[in-house]
Amino acid sequence: MSDSPAAGKTLVTLQFLGMGVVWGASFLFMKIALDGVSFGQVAWSRLVLGGLTLGLIVMISRPRVAGGPVLPRERIVWLHFTVIAITGCVVPHLLFAWAEQYVSSSLASIYNAVTPIMTALMATLAFRVEKLGRSQAVGILVGILGVIVIIGPWQYAALTGDLWGQLACLGAAVCYGFTFSYTRKHLSGRPIAGATFAFLNIGIGGAIMLLLTPVLAWTPVSLNWPIVLSLLTLGALGTGLAYIWNINVLRAWGPTNASTVTYVTPVVGVVLGVLVLAETFSWHEPVGALLVLVGILLAQKRIRLRLRDSRVHGPSAPHLEPAEFPPAARG
Repeated sequence: MSDSPAAGKTLVTLQFLGMGVVWGASFLFMKIALDGVSFGQVAWSRLVLGGLTLGLIVMISRPRVAGGPVLPRERIVWLHFTVIAITGCVVPHLLFAWAEQYVSSSLASIYNAVTPIMTALMATLAFRVEKLGRSQAVGILVGILGVIVIIGPWQYAALTGDLWGQLACLGAAVCYGFTFSYTRKHLSGRPIAGATFAFLNIGIGGAIMLLLTPVLAWTPVSLNWPIVLSLLTLGALGTGLAYIWNINVLRAWGPTNASTVTYVTPVVGVVLGVLVLAETFSWHEPVGALLVLVGILLAQKRIRLRLRDSRVHGPSAPHLEPAEFPPAARG
């Protein structure tokens, strides 16, 4: 039967692979779209189309938690969602789209994988919702070293577009780290259905983009089918439906296993960038990416150093509640 446990597990696995591929390919789609539209129009399209898609899903499914309302009624909740819409959607989407005018889609996807390191830093130092053991702290340091190696500061005698683009990608990862930690502190414990959570996050971001239309999107465009399909995929699929897949995987596998999409998205982004756009690397970029991966594995307690951790052990960093999105999931 189609509703058997085996079929359910297969569906969840397909959704996990689907969101890894879609989010990994988002960097390629941004690069293609930038041939005919501005970076602001790329970010605008993602959030407006994603918000419309999720709004339609919520309108049809009417998800509720414990018989409560479909949408939250407390003003403070809407304020919190506005904060994470700005820091987790509007600003990082603009930064990544702007950055890809100067850096390759492959490199942008690698920087997106820095998100778990930034989340661990924010959760520990800024919001104090996590406590790290020694091996996790080493993981953060290794991840930061990896970022420095990726940037390759020895290459630059002055600030160039390429360097600014890399810094913009890093800024987007910092925004995601702030957002995940802020969400854990202010929204995770609230009874909000997963689909509603995704809709409010993306939908408010889309509404902000609509208000910014005269500034960001009111410029001439040059469209062709690859550009149109890239924008539609970025919005309706990558910033819309894939968030529903993400919620299903979180509920079926738990946050730790769902966060392994972190390892899928940069691989997809790099492979597509090399195969489709013929992008190339310098030696230090994959070496730095490897260091970042090792740092993530240490920070998430997937590998451990032979050190005696401090007596106070917190949950693995980052540890996300079911309503949240795993780090580095979004492009």
